[in-house]
Amino acid sequence: MAILNILEFPDPRLRTIAKPVTEVDDSIRQLIDDMFETMYEAPGIGLAATQINVHKRVVVMDLSEDRSEPRVFINPELEMLTDDMDQYQEGCLSVPGFYENVDRPVKVRVKALDRDGKPFELIAEGLLAVCIQHECDHLNGKLFVDYLSNLKRDRIKKKLEKQHRQNA
Repeated sequence: MAILNILEFPDPRLRTIAKPVTEVDDSIRQLIDDMFETMYEAPGIGLAATQINVHKRVVVMDLSEDRSEPRVFINPELEMLTDDMDQYQEGCLSVPGFYENVDRPVKVRVKALDRDGKPFELIAEGLLAVCIQHECDHLNGKLFVDYLSNLKRDRIKKKLEKQHRQNA
């Protein structure tokens, strides 16, 4: 397993739309293992392949405190099950150090493949629903800062660009 580099906003590669996985094979399972190691090390609760500059529709997440509930979503398809919205404070490994409130649908259905390529379906609410929507946004080239006002997004962008210059 390997810890991979996480792209940071405003890196344009984060805007790439991921391609569907055509075959779940050992290379995809290796990618999943590397993504989990990278996510846990960061530390985070979700990671989309786009964030590590792999433009395949693969998401990993683990919302447990003890890393005991790893979840894999390959080629996830989302369906909103309600018009009810709720606000959660979101952060992102690609936007380190920033947390902002984002409105999202309360309940979603996701259809995906697991790490063995077996299809499954899940109805999610609460933090799991938020996390699934957040990570699926990444696969579509969208970031949580896109839900913010231009002013907030530009302020975050400038601060991260400054940090990147200082670290270069």
